[in-house]
Amino acid sequence: MKNIKPLIVLAAFLIALTLIIPAVLVLPFSSEKASGKLGEDLAKKQPAAQETTSPSSDAAIDVAVFRTAKSAIEETPLEDYLVGVVAAEMPADFNEEALKAQALTARTYIVNRLVKGDTIGAPKGSQVTDTPQLHQAYIDDAQQRKNWGKDYEWKKKKILEAVRSTSGQILTYNGEPIDALFFSTSNGFTENSEDYWSGSIPYLRSVSSPWDKDSPKFTNQKVVTVKEFESRLGVKIGSSNALGKIVARTEGKRVAKVDFNGKVLTGRNIRDKLDLKSSDFSWERKGNNIVITTRGNGHGVGMSQYGANGMAAEGKNYKDIVQYYYKGVEVTSAENMMSTITAKK
Repeated sequence: MKNIKPLIVLAAFLIALTLIIPAVLVLPFSSEKASGKLGEDLAKKQPAAQETTSPSSDAAIDVAVFRTAKSAIEETPLEDYLVGVVAAEMPADFNEEALKAQALTARTYIVNRLVKGDTIGAPKGSQVTDTPQLHQAYIDDAQQRKNWGKDYEWKKKKILEAVRSTSGQILTYNGEPIDALFFSTSNGFTENSEDYWSGSIPYLRSVSSPWDKDSPKFTNQKVVTVKEFESRLGVKIGSSNALGKIVARTEGKRVAKVDFNGKVLTGRNIRDKLDLKSSDFSWERKGNNIVITTRGNGHGVGMSQYGANGMAAEGKNYKDIVQYYYKGVEVTSAENMMSTITAKK
């Protein structure tokens, strides 16, 4: 009988232990207030629902951007780069589908460049500059904040969504990335590639773009002196009101050739030398000045940005837009090309 009491105590201890252990094991999984290292580890291993979605296809690639103002190279994640390009190239208050079309052209441009290893125009160590004169315009987050001020949050969100909505997509023709040219505003028509640059490109064909007439950049006037006109163009008009005869126009209704008493200049020559908004121009002499009126803004080849916005306002989506302005192209996954880019690093 002397051993009965210890046995009773041991039995009581075992019963209590079996009640306590399950409660300890359940607590970190069932309690929303669980804390400590076990709770932290679980949070790391089991991400929230919104984090389980597939990451952006653009996430694995960095772009070495030469920042002109700083004379420095910045390694920028592709998604951030594309947001910066769209922010620099198109107004954020444009329709979402127009912004998606712009994001698609921007991604096509840089993927094409990276796949080919094309660094023409980029300083050593970089892959692209931030200027439209050489490549695509680009502004970083700090410049976006400065430009947009109190509108930063909604504009940033809108452009980011446009980029992510087209994640991993590019434009191809016969399986190859296209030269996705774009410009601000047409004169009512886009231009065939060979009418502005040398070489006919099958997907860069002239199309009607009536939406551009609503663009604030549709018309522009510039005044130059007769002396400046003669000097820049290398012509003589003296006291005459005859300023040259337009002898040919392009399919896109722009000036193709002007004859100045035997000296013939192309519309692009004149646009470049006089720094005009477009190669669709007319002029008249007023005393010692020449008033030049232009229609459209930009080279006119490829996608019109204001045209894209007009199409979007009519209910067209970004695929409709790009396939209208770039003939015979497809919206294609760039996954394999991006894998190639990543493998090169």
